[in-house]
Amino acid sequence: MNTLRQHTPGLLLVLVLALGSLHAAALPWFSQLGLSALTIAIVGGMVLGNTLYPRIALPSHHGVTFAKGQILRLGIILFGFKLTFQDIAAVGISGILIDACVLTSTFLLAFWLGRRKLGLDEQSVILIGAGSSICGAAAILATEPVLKAHAEKVAVAVATVVVFGTLAMFLYPLLFSLVQTLGVSEFAYGVFTGSTVHEVAQAVAAGRAVSEQAATSAVITKMIRVMMLAPFLVILSTWLARRHQSGSKEARRITIPWFALGFLAMAGFNSLHWLPQAWVAQLIALDNLLLAMAMGALGLTTHFSAIRRAGSKPMWLASALFAWLLIGGTLINSGISYLVHQL
Repeated sequence: MNTLRQHTPGLLLVLVLALGSLHAAALPWFSQLGLSALTIAIVGGMVLGNTLYPRIALPSHHGVTFAKGQILRLGIILFGFKLTFQDIAAVGISGILIDACVLTSTFLLAFWLGRRKLGLDEQSVILIGAGSSICGAAAILATEPVLKAHAEKVAVAVATVVVFGTLAMFLYPLLFSLVQTLGVSEFAYGVFTGSTVHEVAQAVAAGRAVSEQAATSAVITKMIRVMMLAPFLVILSTWLARRHQSGSKEARRITIPWFALGFLAMAGFNSLHWLPQAWVAQLIALDNLLLAMAMGALGLTTHFSAIRRAGSKPMWLASALFAWLLIGGTLINSGISYLVHQL
């Protein structure tokens, strides 16, 4: 009972913040900009965190910390209900290969550029790389527990997703109008959009600006990218543990991010279609709420001064990754599509 009393103030605070973010995201102005509830939640949390929250931080601390930890993990697990394995079949082997190549090349480029050329710290590089290569804010949120990253670095990474994902959302339809005369189909444009745009909401908006067919192929391709989040986290956790072990006399056990495996399990369960669609819709709504609460909690503990100290290097890295997603993504999409059609 004492623990419940300790957690209640902070949980109520992030719940109100999350509900407000979900309501705002449904408004026409925000939805047209492709701003998800997660983005709005962290921005709102940062505003409160740097103004009113310090006055109530002491009684709210336990609940806010719980939201950044256990609620976040539960939200990632339930995120699996947005996917089915049947989605993979809809875009075929080419869509899977395109997503895998875009993800791998973008993340490796992020690590090389961020560490070798820009001298950024490892946590920032991995967070920005995950957000750009997989699924935006959700990928950053899921990567944070594996890294045990600081809230300020998470906020900076989310900011890069917002800036360049929003830019892509407006730029891609304009580019399609230019290349349409070259015979690029709406389906192919959707696959390109889903494999290269940061956020799910941004991919939907960029696809729908062209046609419903483009939006459908964009969403399916994007969700396959999302599904790759689980193996990415397991590989990342294994790599971090082994690298630490090789550089230290103390053995360190590999920490398996069980929430990532739970995410895959929920996607597999959802593929069986055993639950009524209305129940799945409610679980997705609950998941949106939980992730918004976690993002709001991260925002509350993020200080603007720390973001300013991060400097311009994170944005330079994100801009280079955006250029690669646009140019390299085009080469990967066209190359793999051509090879698959030749087989």
